Amino acid sequence: MKPGGLLPLQVPSPPPYPGSQRSPHLKLVLRILTLSFVALVYFGFTHHYIDVGTTDRSRFQTVTRPDILAHRQSLVDQCRNIHSPAGPSPDFDPATRLDNDGRSERFVEGTKPTLIRNAKIWTGHDDGKEVIRGDVLLDRGLVVDVGKIHDKHLQDLKRLDVIDAKGRWVTPGLVDLHSHIGVDSSPHLDGAADTNSRKAPILPWLRSIDGINTHDRAFELTVSGGVTTVQVLPGSANNIGGQAFIIKLRPTSEKSTISKVLEPPQTLVTPSSNVSHLRWRHMKHACGENIDRVHSQVRMDAAWNFRQAYHTANDIKNAQDAFCDAVEAEEWDAVDGKTLPEDYQWESLVDVLRGKVRLSIHCYEAVDLDMIIRVSTLSHYSSTLAYPPYPSRPQLSNEFKFHVHSFHHGGDTHLVPDLLKKTFGGAPTIALFASNARKKREAYRNSEFAPRILAANNISVVMKSDHPVLNSRYLLYEAQQAHYYGLSTELALASVTTTPAKAAGMSHRVGFLSKGYDADVVIWDSHPLAIGATPAQVIIDGIHQLSSPHVNTKPFLLQRPPKTPNFDKEARETIEYDGLPPLRPHAHRRYVDGEIVKVVNVSTIRTGEEEEVEDAGSKDVYIHNGKIFCTTDTGSPCLSGSSILDVQDIKEVLDLRGGALLPGLTSFGSPLGLEEIAQEPSTNDGSVPDALTGSVPSIIGGTSAVVRAVDGLTFNGRNLLHAYRGGVTRAITPPSGSGFIQGLSTEIFTGAENSLEPRAIIQEEVALHATISHSVDASISTQITALRQLLFESNTTAWQRVRNREIPLVINVDSADIMSTLILLKESYRRSTRSDFDLTFTGAAESHLIAEDIAKAGISVVVTKPRPFPGTWEGQRILPGAPLTHHGTVMKLLDAGVNVGIGIVDGYDVRNTRFEAAWLAVNSFREIGLWTSYKLVSINVQRALGAGSRRRYGVSNITPELVAYEGGGWSDFESKVVGVFSSEGGFTELF
Repeated sequence: MKPGGLLPLQVPSPPPYPGSQRSPHLKLVLRILTLSFVALVYFGFTHHYIDVGTTDRSRFQTVTRPDILAHRQSLVDQCRNIHSPAGPSPDFDPATRLDNDGRSERFVEGTKPTLIRNAKIWTGHDDGKEVIRGDVLLDRGLVVDVGKIHDKHLQDLKRLDVIDAKGRWVTPGLVDLHSHIGVDSSPHLDGAADTNSRKAPILPWLRSIDGINTHDRAFELTVSGGVTTVQVLPGSANNIGGQAFIIKLRPTSEKSTISKVLEPPQTLVTPSSNVSHLRWRHMKHACGENIDRVHSQVRMDAAWNFRQAYHTANDIKNAQDAFCDAVEAEEWDAVDGKTLPEDYQWESLVDVLRGKVRLSIHCYEAVDLDMIIRVSTLSHYSSTLAYPPYPSRPQLSNEFKFHVHSFHHGGDTHLVPDLLKKTFGGAPTIALFASNARKKREAYRNSEFAPRILAANNISVVMKSDHPVLNSRYLLYEAQQAHYYGLSTELALASVTTTPAKAAGMSHRVGFLSKGYDADVVIWDSHPLAIGATPAQVIIDGIHQLSSPHVNTKPFLLQRPPKTPNFDKEARETIEYDGLPPLRPHAHRRYVDGEIVKVVNVSTIRTGEEEEVEDAGSKDVYIHNGKIFCTTDTGSPCLSGSSILDVQDIKEVLDLRGGALLPGLTSFGSPLGLEEIAQEPSTNDGSVPDALTGSVPSIIGGTSAVVRAVDGLTFNGRNLLHAYRGGVTRAITPPSGSGFIQGLSTEIFTGAENSLEPRAIIQEEVALHATISHSVDASISTQITALRQLLFESNTTAWQRVRNREIPLVINVDSADIMSTLILLKESYRRSTRSDFDLTFTGAAESHLIAEDIAKAGISVVVTKPRPFPGTWEGQRILPGAPLTHHGTVMKLLDAGVNVGIGIVDGYDVRNTRFEAAWLAVNSFREIGLWTSYKLVSINVQRALGAGSRRRYGVSNITPELVAYEGGGWSDFESKVVGVFSSEGGFTELF
């Protein structure tokens, strides 16, 4: 029987006639009459049963037309296909891929098998608790075995690459669930910006694969960070931005986009006959501020956009279901000559409703999360209502059942876990940043404690990059921060491996390390959650990605997961205060006017620039009015004058548990004190008008005006206070603006209440800031000409102070060629005037190319992207550092003798300043010591920018603020800032 239960019509031969001996003429006549009768019966029979419907299966056996049978079979196949589930069956075992000499379809002929010996292997299994000590064998693009490798697997392998891991950690390749790599390619050029379409808010028919640039510089960099698989999403300029695709990041000989796609769905390619399952599709939705700005709409418009789109898709789905009901019932008169109802534009949304699409939704606030959950989950959601639906009214089907597999960004998700659990199909996975926050209102309640809070509510957590918002090379850094703030070791590692693989529907081949999985493996130089963890080798589909890796030998303490601080109190307050816990120290923990704080169990004390570290073993330190006045061995009394200090004078005892007292850090590069919510003008000082290309009001002096940042300061902002609680006590902030001249920067104390507080403003005018870049709407030569004119001839006070060397000229510049021109300008000034001025380059992405020339010219540098990224054309020639190169930019500058500091561009990230410096130190092949790296974010920045503290270091050798680190030093994920002692302010604050 043919598929569909249809048989061709069988016509029996006529029986012999009794009068067969009649005359030949009569026999001929009778035969003609008989055949005519049979033909009439036959054609009448078939005509009747072709045109008249019936449910009697046997009656269709009269149909013989091949085209009709083929059409019916096609309909049967189509209906079977649309009702087939996506993804492998629940009992699918990846190890079966090894059967019968199996190989990955991504296997490249000629790739040698690899044996990784002597490794600590984190497999991802047993909820992330399984760690195996042993070996990993890779062959034919697959993991052949893990642990003790059986001899049978090695016997036939003649060409074998052997890597001695030397006890290093080995994990599956990292998986980034939210990336725009390739579509927002680097360096950024207007002709290569393919992330967003602005045609309309609803565009489900677009596909990110059609915009992925395989020449993106970020591919190699991201792989060097251990990332092997990413989901490339359309941007968030649309409520429905289009279809996403999962790709592997290794280069292919074909050099095409399609060759990178992991399990391309049948909408891209016709699957081969050995495909075991219907492949998942992926799609991006978004709600909130991004779309509203682009399309001039509000949240109510967005909700209707979703409802209207899904209503359209649901109508198509219902029509298809009715059509297939007829096919399955073999009601052929209803479907013969017809096609399955389809609409090419909406077919992807129909597949969402059929559960065949993994949906990723950009969504921050509770109001948006609630709307999406209502749209997607009516039946479940409405069951909680106290009243029944109106029985006399037909129920509209404008709310729909579809599974949200992951919410991305999710700024409020940690505040509404019960709402998330109402989602159709169960709570979605939440894809988060670790600390990126406050760039817009909907991100204002983002919390560093969100991962641990969600995990405590049994909601899966993914850490993501949103590349290039964050450089996906450092995806692991997001997991490290989540771990630092309380996410368990197992879940932190899973958040960039197994959990995103599950959310993407790819956990049958990536995200784990065991038999039958894709041969995507990373060998790390330290524990993956330790500061600065860097791949020693990355393998994708069994192919080594690092040809000659520069591998660090890390100390023993970095070979185990960090013992992270206790942030239970802060996490509780995050929930208690609806995402905005108080950041100011409690009033009763600020000590002034002679009150004494005793700090015990201090292992390291450093109070100035040149002083050697006092490795005390264990010391007690007595703080009076923010100053150290007594240091003793633990348990020994403190002599005050000629008498022993009365214990009753001690207001509080602070136990650092082996921690440190170190100078406060200084930040530069971000708009601290001028900006609270970047995209909300009313929360910021605003942008300085560009005197070169724009109109400057005559009332402030026209184009000669020089704006002062000190006049626009606002204290008590959350970025400022987070920085303060992260050990950054000082910030040097220029006026905000992207034009040619920004103005005069100011130096402030980050913990001040307001500008009237004594020592809140440390130095009103620190440096004069300008930018030479293609971001300014004028040619580079025009900008240099303007700078020369101002430098040689301007009579304004600010430029006179530069010429008098009272303040430095600080120029934001990335290009080595522009820096070279500026060095020539400085030499020209010196020859013409027989004088000089102090010059500092900031940004300085390509400064390593002319490091010796910079040093010879006496120019300081503040590198604002110490972990570099080729984001622009003029800053693309980066020195990436390990594992791709031995040196990094900062190392190269230090080797040349340049005074170099580190700056931070984003206000939210200033709190992580110490981690940036520590990252450089641990990846410097021991060429940068810890104290040298500490100076990069304190003393060196002060010197480069001419801040007030520069002179104090040279005179008194005592820093104005000391920071207390509990539980260890400053350079790891084990310590926590618990207090600040200000000798200038005369107070102690404990957090």
